[in-house]
Amino acid sequence: MDAMTNMSRILLADDHPLFRAALAAAVARVAPDRAVVETSSLQETTTALQTGAAELVCLDLHMEDSSGFVGLAELRRAYPNTPIVVISASTAPGVAARALEFGASGFIPKTAGMETLCEALTAILDGDIWAPEDDSLEADEAAEAAAKLALLTPAQLRVMQGLAAGRLNKQIAYDMGISEATVKAHVTAIFRKLDVINRTQAVLVAQALIVEPPAEE
Repeated sequence: MDAMTNMSRILLADDHPLFRAALAAAVARVAPDRAVVETSSLQETTTALQTGAAELVCLDLHMEDSSGFVGLAELRRAYPNTPIVVISASTAPGVAARALEFGASGFIPKTAGMETLCEALTAILDGDIWAPEDDSLEADEAAEAAAKLALLTPAQLRVMQGLAAGRLNKQIAYDMGISEATVKAHVTAIFRKLDVINRTQAVLVAQALIVEPPAEE
C-alpha cells in the first residue's frame, strides 16, 4: 500500500478513450514505474489533483467542460509546479505557441505516432520543453495576447470566455452561478489587466483563448 501511495502519478485528461489508451501505452513504455490516472473532464482532473500530486498532466484542449486554453490556464494557476503537456487534434497555426505561452511544458498533436508520443513524454518527464518541429514556436500576436490573459484569475478567464462568446453580463452570471454585479467587477478588473477600454478590445485579446475543435471532435 505504501509503495502505491508513494508512486509517481501521471494524469491523462482526455475524453476520447482510444487516445487515452494510446497515451497510457506510451507511458508504459517510457515510464513503467509511474501510476496512470485517467480523467475525461476538467472537473475530474481537478479532483484528481486535489487528492494527490501528479508528476505530469496530459491535457486535451477540448473536453465536455473545457474548451480552448481556459482549462490549461486554470490548472497552471492552481498547480504552478505541475508540468502540463497539451494534447490537441487542432492543426491551426500558432496553437502550440499559445499553449507554451499559457505555461504548458509541451504540445503533442493527436496525429503523433507512438514513437513521437514516447519521444515527447520522455523529454517532458526529463524537464525539457517539447513541441513539433514546425513554426509553432514562433512568436505571434496570439502568443502576446496569451501572455496578457495568463495574468487573469480562473474566474476572470471564465468571464473572458463568456465575453468572447458574445454573452451578456447577466448570461455570464447565470452560467457561473454568480451575481451580475460580480461579473461587472470582473470585467472592470479584466480591462485593467489587459490594458483595454471596452468589451470589443477585450474580446480581440480573448481570441487567444479559443481553439476551434476539428470536425471529428
